[in-house]
Amino acid sequence: MNRAVVVGFDGSPTATAALMWAAEDAGLRKRPLRIVHVREPWAAEHPLHGVETLTERCHVLLENAAARARAVAPAVTVSTALVTGAVLPRLRGEAETADTLVVGSRGLGAFTGMVLGSAGLGLAGHTGCPLVVVRSLHAGSGDDIVVGDDGSPHAETALEYALEQASARGTRVRVIHAVPFPALAPHPAGYGPLPAEHADGAPRRLAPWREKYPRVEIVESQVHRHPVSALAEASRTAGLVVVGSRGLTGFTSAVLGSVSHAVLHRARCPVAVLSGPRS
Repeated sequence: MNRAVVVGFDGSPTATAALMWAAEDAGLRKRPLRIVHVREPWAAEHPLHGVETLTERCHVLLENAAARARAVAPAVTVSTALVTGAVLPRLRGEAETADTLVVGSRGLGAFTGMVLGSAGLGLAGHTGCPLVVVRSLHAGSGDDIVVGDDGSPHAETALEYALEQASARGTRVRVIHAVPFPALAPHPAGYGPLPAEHADGAPRRLAPWREKYPRVEIVESQVHRHPVSALAEASRTAGLVVVGSRGLTGFTSAVLGSVSHAVLHRARCPVAVLSGPRS
């Protein structure tokens, strides 16, 4: 089944940036695009001023969004959906059959605070497909796909997604390794040069991916500091940062824990969060 790239849209600046990212992604990876606006059931249908109903305004919003998406990716099949309900459950439902779910980092109305506020915690780490959070398309200054790797199953899923994106975009993947030392290690922050077993294991883990994606350049970076600061810094010159929702060592329990949630706050480019093996 050719699953669609789904974008939650409310007309806000970051939702517009998310729309543009989703349209470009759908075009590059040859997926249909579905634009979803969630109308909350308690919103008044008839405004106090004016003659246009809420339903009519929502349809105009979606029509304008579809036109912008088609201008970015003319070959993409674009559809729209006006759905009624609470935002998070409806978007989680969309994610069940989506290839990717894309949202802006801040929105209007029901989308306010997503993903950097509490509402985002209801999506990050809880979607069955990749979740891409877009702050601004113009924040980063490069095209590299940056992915955090610690050898965990979720990191493998993130790496696969990063390579898929890089293959479609004709760019390289930068893999960042950050592994903490034991509590009694002499490094003040608990991070330092990779222990021998991790340093040797990373190239072995990447070997099958190099064979599967021979045209994608894979660059490894061994960082000597906390993964959050490493990924945040890398995002300044990246087109996309990819993280797994749960990991080992430095990436443990992200996004619901500290690392990936912090990356969502601090990244300067779009962030993709992978919750588990992709179907």
